[in-house]
Amino acid sequence: MPGVIITNPPKAEVEDVEALAGYGTATVGEAMGRTGFLGTHLRPIQQGAQVAGTAVTVLCWPGDNLMIHAAVEQCGEGDILVVTTTSPCADGLFGELFATALAHRGVRGVVLNTGIRDTAELRAMGFPAWSAAVSPQGTVKATGGSVNVPIVMGGQMIHPGDVIVADDDGVVVVPRERARDTVEASEARERKEAAARTAFQEGQLGLDRYGLRETLTRLGVTYRSHEGTGS
Repeated sequence: MPGVIITNPPKAEVEDVEALAGYGTATVGEAMGRTGFLGTHLRPIQQGAQVAGTAVTVLCWPGDNLMIHAAVEQCGEGDILVVTTTSPCADGLFGELFATALAHRGVRGVVLNTGIRDTAELRAMGFPAWSAAVSPQGTVKATGGSVNVPIVMGGQMIHPGDVIVADDDGVVVVPRERARDTVEASEARERKEAAARTAFQEGQLGLDRYGLRETLTRLGVTYRSHEGTGS
């Protein structure tokens, strides 16, 4: 089936992307009702990176990175490259040379549902990456695919122009149409957590702050002194 390269897809507003970059994936995912997480299999090759950017999506064939080469041309300032394959693949589709080309274009990182290589070089150049595997296995450039089409990763649909948020905990996608609402919900959640943090520092228990004693009672959980257990 012939592939397609979509040029100039709509993207989330820059100010919303920048705002989401200030929140962790846990906050953003919770703000969207615990949705958008791309799965535990995507792990960072570095520590401490926290980025957000607009998705440039790539669909490759396994063991073939031709369409990543095509996608580089479609990438620009503030983007994150998001790559998957038509069937499972752990080969090293992406490495230092791709990252060098993308960094020149202002790309903020890469997320691959496949393998990655040159991880030491990527860490040294400060190019953030999340992948499903690390592998030195090379690839060919022989089969057509698509760029800037909807793809699925970790059970989540990713459209070009959606916001990708990534940190040490993993990767979350925010649909472009929900970016502004998610910013506002993330801000509210941060304020709520800040208040809880202060309360816990002062000795309050989560059982009391969140009304969980009533939940325990409703579930039939009881308290008994150790002396009365007979053990």
